[in-house]
Amino acid sequence: MTATLTSGLADDDRLTATFAALANSTRRAILARLARGAATVNELAEPFDMQLPAVSKHLKVLERAGLIIRGQHAQFRPCALDAAPLAEVADWTEQYRPVWEARFDRMDDYLTQFQQSTRSEHPPKETGATDD
Repeated sequence: MTATLTSGLADDDRLTATFAALANSTRRAILARLARGAATVNELAEPFDMQLPAVSKHLKVLERAGLIIRGQHAQFRPCALDAAPLAEVADWTEQYRPVWEARFDRMDDYLTQFQQSTRSEHPPKETGATDD
């Protein structure tokens, strides 16, 4: 029982770190760039109006969340995306799919009924020639 509880807490901590990392638009943009391939810190910093230390802080958050891996290639430390934590987020959100689908189905039924009742209460005006 303890192993399951500990494992559950570790999973929860990983999800929390992933969501915290994804909460920032700069970090999401960095991940979007890394989805196209590995990049150096300078390459990642290019589109942003911020100093390299600020970009490095964002990278550290992403690294702690397990979303990026830093390599070692000569004096460069290119960053690469590790999508495993994103898969965990997808798995976690997937459990809520039936709930949302049921709600959307109910909303669709309501809108259909609403449109039908609106049409029957307010039939379209006839256009055309009159017998004058």
